[in-house]
Amino acid sequence: MQFAAVAAAVLLGVVALFQASLAFGAPLGTAAWGGRHPGVLPKRFRVASGIAAVVIYPVIAAIVLNAAGIIDVEWLPAGTGIMWLLVGLFTLGTIANLASRSQPERVWAPVSAAIAICCATIAAGL
Repeated sequence: MQFAAVAAAVLLGVVALFQASLAFGAPLGTAAWGGRHPGVLPKRFRVASGIAAVVIYPVIAAIVLNAAGIIDVEWLPAGTGIMWLLVGLFTLGTIANLASRSQPERVWAPVSAAIAICCATIAAGL
């Protein structure tokens, strides 16, 4: 269970770094947000990527590590319910990435699927 949590946290870190690069203007728009914006993302998507990089993905990583008992943060949710919710969200993300018309965005499907599997492993072990 701890290996799955660390693997998920590392993958979430990779996604956060990618989102941060988008926020700072990396010309990788075809690999994110539906792939509709080749090159640098429009400002509103760059802001959203920044929020995802700095808030959303780090909080999810902390929830995963907390649920697996690697860290102990009282105010973070740590039960099976939140882990199964994350399984569902990352499974939907996998499906969305696979359905994308953007070939570069489909690269994220295995990453999202791996995170979902890690979260399911943790949920099943709780």
